[in-house]
Amino acid sequence: MQTWSLVALCVLLGAVTRWGVSFNSYSGAAKPPMFGDYEAQRHWQEVTYNLPLQQWYFNTTDNDLNYWGLDYPPLTAYHSLLCAYVAKRINPEWVELHTSRGHESPAHKLFMRASVLVADLLIYLPAVVLYCLCLTDGSPRKKVSILLCTLLYPGLILIDYGHFQYNGVSLGLALWAMWALGLGWDALGSMAFCLALSYKQMELYHALPFFCYLLGKCFKQGILGFFLLVRIGVTVLLTLALCWLPFLSDPSQASQVLRRIFPVARGLFEDKVANAWCSLNILIKIRSILSSDSQFYLSLACTVLAVLPSSVRLLTKPTFWQFKLALVNSSLAFFLFSYQVHEKSILLASFMLPLLLKDGLLVPYAATSLAFLYFNFANILRKKQSYNLCFIRKKVYYAFAYALIIMTYVCLLQFYLSILAMAALSIASVAVSPPPHLPDLFPVLISTFAFVHFLGMFVYFNIVQFTEPPSKKSQKKIN
Repeated sequence: MQTWSLVALCVLLGAVTRWGVSFNSYSGAAKPPMFGDYEAQRHWQEVTYNLPLQQWYFNTTDNDLNYWGLDYPPLTAYHSLLCAYVAKRINPEWVELHTSRGHESPAHKLFMRASVLVADLLIYLPAVVLYCLCLTDGSPRKKVSILLCTLLYPGLILIDYGHFQYNGVSLGLALWAMWALGLGWDALGSMAFCLALSYKQMELYHALPFFCYLLGKCFKQGILGFFLLVRIGVTVLLTLALCWLPFLSDPSQASQVLRRIFPVARGLFEDKVANAWCSLNILIKIRSILSSDSQFYLSLACTVLAVLPSSVRLLTKPTFWQFKLALVNSSLAFFLFSYQVHEKSILLASFMLPLLLKDGLLVPYAATSLAFLYFNFANILRKKQSYNLCFIRKKVYYAFAYALIIMTYVCLLQFYLSILAMAALSIASVAVSPPPHLPDLFPVLISTFAFVHFLGMFVYFNIVQFTEPPSKKSQKKIN
């Protein structure tokens, strides 16, 4: 079967999986008075359609910010307005000011679910396809395997189609930016990333690698790099200006938007998140020991220190391989140590069972996780066998070959143990009642379990980034 036929099947399977998950429950279903993130997204459509732009981010009699006030950048608000226009034409009751609050119906659920799928079909899925086919190494079959695993990643599917959000838009735009940079289209990539950042402030996790990669590339080109820097700078300023233009005429508008999207006053802790502070708080009660200001500065210092080595390395060696690793390291550093982290802030490698149980998504969680693990197991085992056969067949550097094989088996053993522990925690969270004096036992265990993995990944990928990749010549010899 030709590559494009396999790609089409992968995209179809990814779309069908997403739509299958959408039949399940969602955040806050039938749970007044606040309902959940589903209602938040519907309410933003109500607000943006009925109120003038100048009131979107302000607390007024018609816009109670305590009831799911807008707290994402302007591009999200524009997207909500676009959805609201469609909703108004289908059923005006869905976006009526005040009276639509908490609206729930099968037809409206269908509309909201479809709006996520349309956004993914237009932005996220094409970006994944192009990135995997153009910028991943290996044979066409390997590229298709990577594509399939990426499209079936449970975290993004369960949050966007189960819990209910539009994370695929911002992540898709960031992936478009990576694809453009990988092809050498730096201005286009800068524009795409500015759009991602203007959609969700979570993309700040990736901002430093984009900045260091482009700046390092400009320095490396000498005098020609100056013109590249000017072109990128103009592109960034124009893109951000266009996204924020309605709010730039009045400084109070812009400052209010910034206050809403960076809610520093809410404190270091929001929920039981798999970051350093929630995990450390089990042993050391940071809330009691440090003031809010001290917590903020401690978090800032730790985040900067954590992300600095990777960023400096990328700045001095601005290769695309370094750039991809820096994206991983920067996002992990921000998730682990930054201020006011939300559990949905990590969608590249996450374990969010307590949140999914709260939304009634146990069945799709189990189904998508098993499917994802099945395809990844196949890739891991195929890769392990190719390494073993390659080194044994060539009979080169026996000590190194055996060491690599042993390390491969050790990593696989750790991976299997991790999966077993995840399965055990998942089953225990559903089937076992926690002790009365420890009602949050399983959410705490899960967040700590995930934190250890994220920290290990952070250390590992930093080590990898400071290790030179094998040259193309040596790769050909091995293959």
